[in-house]
Amino acid sequence: MPSPRTPFHDLSHYVALPRVSGLALSPDGTRLATSVATLNGAGTGYVSALWEVDPTGERPAYRITRSAKGESGAAFAADGDLYFTSARPDPDGQQDDAAESSAAGAALWTIPRRGGEARVVLSRPGGVDAVATARDADRVLVVAGLLPGASTEAEHAQLSASRRKAEVDAILHTSYPIRYWDHDLGPARPQVFALDDGPAAGVDAVPEDTDHEAPADLPGTVDRAREVHLRLLTGDLPTPLHEPSPVVAPDGSFALVGLTVTQGRADLREGVVRVDLDSGRTRTLVDTPGHDAHAGPVSPDGARAVVVISEITSPTSAPRPRLHLMDTTTGETTALAHDWDRWAQPVAWTPDGASVIALADSEGRRPVFRIDVATGEVTQVTHDDAAWSELVLSPDGATAYGVRSSYLFPPELARLDLATGEVTRLPGPAERPTLPGRLEEVETTAEDGSRVRAWLALPEGEPASDVGHPLLLWVHGGPLGSWNAWTWRWNPWLMTAQGYAVLLPDPALSTGYGQDFVQRGWGAWGQAPYTDLMAITDAALARDDLDADRTAAMGGSFGGYMANWIAGHTDRFRAVVTHASLWALDGFGPTTDAAFYWQREMTSEMAQANSPHRFVEDIVTPMLVIHGDKDYRVPIGEGLRLWYELLSRSGLPQAEDGTTPHRFLFFPQENHWILKPQHATVWYATVSAFLAEHVLGEEPPPAAEHLGLTPPTKDGSREDGSPGAS
Repeated sequence: MPSPRTPFHDLSHYVALPRVSGLALSPDGTRLATSVATLNGAGTGYVSALWEVDPTGERPAYRITRSAKGESGAAFAADGDLYFTSARPDPDGQQDDAAESSAAGAALWTIPRRGGEARVVLSRPGGVDAVATARDADRVLVVAGLLPGASTEAEHAQLSASRRKAEVDAILHTSYPIRYWDHDLGPARPQVFALDDGPAAGVDAVPEDTDHEAPADLPGTVDRAREVHLRLLTGDLPTPLHEPSPVVAPDGSFALVGLTVTQGRADLREGVVRVDLDSGRTRTLVDTPGHDAHAGPVSPDGARAVVVISEITSPTSAPRPRLHLMDTTTGETTALAHDWDRWAQPVAWTPDGASVIALADSEGRRPVFRIDVATGEVTQVTHDDAAWSELVLSPDGATAYGVRSSYLFPPELARLDLATGEVTRLPGPAERPTLPGRLEEVETTAEDGSRVRAWLALPEGEPASDVGHPLLLWVHGGPLGSWNAWTWRWNPWLMTAQGYAVLLPDPALSTGYGQDFVQRGWGAWGQAPYTDLMAITDAALARDDLDADRTAAMGGSFGGYMANWIAGHTDRFRAVVTHASLWALDGFGPTTDAAFYWQREMTSEMAQANSPHRFVEDIVTPMLVIHGDKDYRVPIGEGLRLWYELLSRSGLPQAEDGTTPHRFLFFPQENHWILKPQHATVWYATVSAFLAEHVLGEEPPPAAEHLGLTPPTKDGSREDGSPGAS
């Protein structure tokens, strides 16, 4: 069998592509570490490994960790040691059984800067979630869960052992929320700890390897047995932290942590608290009623930090996050670049403290920006058609390194000259895959005069027929987001490889086009977002190379909501695919994982007016419904009700035997995302088969074929050439 022309012509090749994410830079600027996820041996999951990349681009990248469990969360300490988390077995540890090993979770590991084998620094029941370090000081912080009733690691270990022995997994809640995206919250509450030298009662200290002497030219490195313990820093905060991401001052004297504030009944907002890392004393710096605040990077001298503050939304007012400079002693804030009409993410200060480097969605890209602290002047540094993330600065501030992607290439590492804007791709762990098509831009003018733009992915060569390529309209999720970065979940090139053109529009509510563009669709999802989508679809179909008679609409999450809305308001599409979608907003609001946020989004009257379920009887288009049972953001009840009402009330007639053109693809163990590679393969194969039937008019394949159940032939191999079961 000949190999496919690109990885996008074969799903097994596509899911096997390596996936790059994350970036850490050593304090001296000589080492970059990133994470690469690859298929495990069974093809049923991804395993991450750490790779080192040469910042100069002269040497090829090389792998520095390897295990069946994988590694993640790389962070360099001030002395150059590399910390990470992993659930792989400790070769020097002793664990009684598999249950105990599983309960331990991920341990904290390190690779010394002088090289050698990775070794465990700390292992504890429930594991370690994340690690953060100071740039200029020997300070390491750990984020980990602590069971209620425990104030020490010894008490936590005892409670954990008791629950495991009793086989209890019940969780007693006293506050909201209780779930988040794809996992239950509790019983352990996330806390921030300092990793301190020396023994502590009830903590199993792990001695550092002493087999190797330190080279004489590495000052500060000593050859000694090291004992460490965790010191709780956030135990006295009034409300449990949600997802703490401590921002450590460069000198390691303090950290900024998000403060969860309860306001009213089951309603939350975010503030900023300062934690003194020597004494453990906490001080609330930002706690403003009616506002959320999130801490950004701390200035080189530690005197200021950038914080993002946004008014709490209401049914008539969209979010508007704005940058502020905060005094890290008093909490006093002053506006920074308030006239800039973009939602910025501050990532770093320049070493002289004169500028802040930030990222922001803009016009279907995510460029790098420089903000002058004294004047608030904003300068765009990058002008490539890419979305940047994970940006880190060199010690001299002349160079930045980041992960960037676009619809032309998956995430990769790049070096950026901050003075000239010159971008250099670094030799990384993964090569760019060959794409089966080309990318263009489309734009139009909406009903109210607003400009609406989109990416358009087109197949290679001329259309197979004179009428043009069939078109798939894809609606992004969020809804506060943009089609500006590579996505493994909704990858258009898998569809262009089959001859489709894919339209990726940014309608009202999309970020990167200014505050007014978001406000146009706020609380009115079925209005401007819908008319924008129809307008940009009309503009695309005015092209000679697209076929207006063979189209489909697709989307996930908010995009799934919009697919449902489209199905109830037009019959122009031959098929609709709706994934993890909102259907009946009255039921969705109280059951989503952050109901308090939804209550701010729409009044009950607005939710009723914008609810797709009201128009089920107008749906005459075949729909493929997809939902995961573990989806907590859009609970499975939305998919179940949608499916029942499609079959019982939609305008598409059923056959005499009760079957229907509609389909429901259900994943009992998946969540808002379809994460397992074998399930992603089923997802794409099912979607492709549904579209081929209804858009292209082809005979549908047997369901078993795209569910991975193709029967073996007599010789034991499968009809697709893959090995049969032994």
